[in-house]
Amino acid sequence: MVTVLDRDFYLSEIVGRRIYLKTRTIGKLKDLVIQENAGKIPEVTHLLVHQPYGDPRLLIPWDKITLISNTEIVSEIVSTEGYELNPLDNHIFLKDYILDKKILDMDGHEVEVVYDVKLLFQNERLFVTEVDFNRFRILRRMGFKKLANYLAKYKEGSSISWLYVQPLPDTIGSFDGNVKLNVLKENINDIHPVDLADILEELEGSQRMAVFNQIEPELASDTLEEVEPRVQRELIRSMEKERAAGLINEMSPAQVADILSVLPASEADEIIEFVDSENKQRVQQIIDQHDENIMLYSTQQVIKRSPATVVRDVINNYREVAGDMDVIMYVYVVNEENILQGVVDLRELIAAEPEKTLGEIMTDSIISLNPDDTLQDAVDMFFRYSFRAIPITDENDYMLGVVSFHDIKGVKPRLD
Repeated sequence: MVTVLDRDFYLSEIVGRRIYLKTRTIGKLKDLVIQENAGKIPEVTHLLVHQPYGDPRLLIPWDKITLISNTEIVSEIVSTEGYELNPLDNHIFLKDYILDKKILDMDGHEVEVVYDVKLLFQNERLFVTEVDFNRFRILRRMGFKKLANYLAKYKEGSSISWLYVQPLPDTIGSFDGNVKLNVLKENINDIHPVDLADILEELEGSQRMAVFNQIEPELASDTLEEVEPRVQRELIRSMEKERAAGLINEMSPAQVADILSVLPASEADEIIEFVDSENKQRVQQIIDQHDENIMLYSTQQVIKRSPATVVRDVINNYREVAGDMDVIMYVYVVNEENILQGVVDLRELIAAEPEKTLGEIMTDSIISLNPDDTLQDAVDMFFRYSFRAIPITDENDYMLGVVSFHDIKGVKPRLD
């Protein structure tokens, strides 16, 4: 029977731990050996142990392990004799063969790089559950575990279940340059738009269009917003004008204006004819002069609470409340007359003591827009302060609405 203190952990966290035979240390964990099972996630079968002083590496079966703690691994065997490394053809060394390998879609287009692998201990067995392509995970391998975990929180959705991975090649090896994982193409719609944008920017023209054509319309629209202008131009010019218009109709007028601005005027004029009539005039005004009143871009769907509201109450009801809101990254603190008194960032809210009130933790030095400001004024303010949303208030601090950066991103700030 094996005891494991953590139910799930990453490969980079366990590699390097000391290996003990009973009470005698024999070396450090070098790697894990996995065996794929048809239709299931792989299972760890052996531990590869590096011994010091030139002694041969060992291959210890999983069923000989009795303890995995935060610092050490203990085996029940008393002698290393008979456990010298003699790998079989079907042995896959997880760290050596999988880490830093490219993830491809089924047509061979690069998607990402494996920076870590997630493991799960269940029913006395250790399984591989996810490949992680969060770039911040590489910091964990450099010894900065806390920093890696902290930064990784801000890049969610950056892992793929092993169930999405096709069977590995029979001839997989650590020195074979074309050793890669294959992600099923139908699961490309599970990848975040920002990551898809990175993928598209690295592909060749024909490959780029082939991948883009597989993306569902809503995700394709979000991804089109994220790619750099040269790629936007190439993608739009390569597709039917009706499809291009269908994608940009999912965007805000400011985002549409930004994308059309990278096209030749004749092509932009063709596409704008397909834009919804209610948005066409706003798009044209943005392209021409960016002088629309900012109230046209504001929303009332924001989270507002009184200064006496307790942090715990906000957090407990946050998921339910945020579902109907346009702006969810801030809580706006107002009194009974809707006078804006402060703002609480979501990150500050989570870090605060549960018994504190919003009035105690809010920022009362508020940057806000005036109702007479223009779209360009708002863009300049976003550019200066890097906020994710800005409230609009009158001369008495009465809260009139909020402008989200998402709704106006793409408009360029004025150059002084």
